[in-house]
Amino acid sequence: MVESPKGRDELVEVAVDLFAKNGFAGTSIRDIAAAVGRSVSNVYHYFENKEALWLAILEYSVKALPEKLHAALADKQDPLERLTALVRAHLEASVQHHRESKIFFIDEERLSPMGKRANRRVQKEVLEIYVGEIERLKAAGIVRTDETKIMAFNVLGVVNWHLRWFRPVGKLKEEQVFNEIIGFIMRAVREAPPGS
Repeated sequence: MVESPKGRDELVEVAVDLFAKNGFAGTSIRDIAAAVGRSVSNVYHYFENKEALWLAILEYSVKALPEKLHAALADKQDPLERLTALVRAHLEASVQHHRESKIFFIDEERLSPMGKRANRRVQKEVLEIYVGEIERLKAAGIVRTDETKIMAFNVLGVVNWHLRWFRPVGKLKEEQVFNEIIGFIMRAVREAPPGS
């Protein structure tokens, strides 16, 4: 029997909505089945358990983030241009997968243990990309901090804070928000005092 990708994709899409709204623990397979008008056994046909559905969401959205970030850096040499491109690509990916990003980067406490391990691997890879770019800025004499990892965490904090308050359908225009966030980050990394 051949599985229908449409059936699987529909379950993933509905699960994203429910997990974003109610959290992993607050959403049951029965809730997901009811939302798509299917039986519980139909959901289990596609996914072994709720964890497998959760990991499919991770695979579909957030797991591809490091690859998108590396792609944004591919043809850039100037360290400031690289950081700008990196942050912009991260913000764009966050908007494209807003609900999923919010689940995995903001609501991590709602993840199952297996989900937390998978999520932390992605977060670690993203952090390493940012640390590498801040070290590149330091080598170019643009950043004067000895704490490149702390600075990377601060930059990621600004990017991830965006997930809490920005709504793509709100009054603020996406490009305006991106430019303000990028400008704020770029000023902060250049003005950080030595040893900070």
